[in-house]
Order: sequence, then structure tokens, then C-alpha cells
Amino acid sequence: MLNDERSEANFLTLKRRVYLKMTITIFPLENFPLIYPGDKIEQILGEELQKITIENGDVLVIAHTIVSKAENQVYDLNEIEPSPFAIRIGEIQDKDPRKIEVILKESNEIVRMNNKVLITATKHGFICANSGIDKSNTPGETVISLPKDPDKSARKIKEYLKEKFNKEVAVIISDTFGRPLRVGTVNVAIGVAGMHPLLDMRGKFDLFGYELKSTIIARADEIAAAAGIVMGQANEGTPVIIVRGASFSKDEGSALDLIRNREEDLFR
Repeated sequence: MLNDERSEANFLTLKRRVYLKMTITIFPLENFPLIYPGDKIEQILGEELQKITIENGDVLVIAHTIVSKAENQVYDLNEIEPSPFAIRIGEIQDKDPRKIEVILKESNEIVRMNNKVLITATKHGFICANSGIDKSNTPGETVISLPKDPDKSARKIKEYLKEKFNKEVAVIISDTFGRPLRVGTVNVAIGVAGMHPLLDMRGKFDLFGYELKSTIIARADEIAAAAGIVMGQANEGTPVIIVRGASFSKDEGSALDLIRNREEDLFR
């Protein structure tokens, strides 16, 4: 091996060792109680977090369902009168037209639809299946919608925990979304506080000294996806996950920063 090649190999090995020193720990807040409409979610979180030691820089990833329940974002389908349009979609997709009506109520636009799937733009601007309406982990004939303002919900929790524990933590409200060109759902951020959801790498350099021109990392989505492995999607009962050791920009931002502008969206 030539001297310059050996030097470059040593440099790359050193760089990899530096990166490997960053260790991320992901663990659930165990035995989290059931949440009911009207509950003060930030106070319940504060009580449960007293059982562990939270640290500055921790990220709390919270399933939107418990936030939505506490904020009474729950629809009783027995009280829903479906429109003729909802009934027609229900016939096409063989789905409850009352749930279709709720999906339409929570949306600003139908983006795509076939005989199985209804993709909408929510009133927040998120593009997802069924406006994020969720039937899982809710009893009887009820469904849960997304929080009205997930960023505001995240800020409220962050501020309460700051006052209670005197710790600077970030909060992500998460949901699972499908992706246009890939199979399967992934946990993503729909609300953030205490961090910017994006990490701008433009102007930095790769291992070979090339300047990054367009790399912007969806760090809040990455953290939410990692937490989703532990959170689960069925009967795990772990809607709150702590992610420790992750790097992120501490500038404040909004989960809406993750939404691609319509003029830059090649799939709509």
C-alpha cells in the first residue's frame, strides 16, 4: 500500500472510531397508565418520569394516541351521520362510512384514492392514510384523530417537565405513516418541541473532503423511527419512549418543517 493510501485508510479508521463513540440508548417508560379524555397528560408524564432519572438532552417520543385521548380528540361513531359521499366511498372500499366521514372531516384534500386506500392531506398539512384516524387502542365504536396542534401539545409537555425536573428535554409527538415508494409504516414526528426536526448538513464535508450541497437530515423522524422499534404497534402498552444520546439541533422548530412544499413535491 502506498503511503498516501495508508494515510487515507488510517484517517478513515479514525473517523469511524470517533463516530462509534456516540451511543444511543432507547428505553420505554414502563407500565404507563391508560389515558382518558380530560386527563392532564403532562402531569401524568411528570408522575411517571419520577420513577426514572431523566437527563438533559433526552428526547421523549410520545405516541399521539395518548395525547389525542387526553385532548378529547375522540369520535364516537354512533354519533356520526355519514354524508352521501362518505357512504359512496365506504361502498367502494368496503369500510364503515361513519369512519370515512370522520376521515373527510379531518382532511383538507383527498390526495389519492382507490378501492382500498384513502390518502388525504390533514388540516395540519400532513399527507397520510385516512387523515391519521386511528381505531387501534381505543374501545368500542370510537376512533381517535390527531391532536389539533401537535407542536403546541409537545411544547406544553416540554415546559411542564422543565419546570418540574429542571431538565432540558426535547419532546416528539409521533404517529406511524406509510411511504409512497416503500412498503410498511414507520414512526414519524408530527409534533416537536425543544429541537429542530431537521439537521442541515449543507456546508459540512464527507470522509473524502467533499462538501455536502443538499443534505438535510430529518432528525426528528429518525429519532421517532428508532423509538418505534421499542414502542411497537400492538398491545405493548409502551406509548412513551426515552431516547438518550441522540444529537439534534436545539433550535426550536415545527413538525410542519418536515412537509415538502407543494411546488417541490413530484408525487402530487
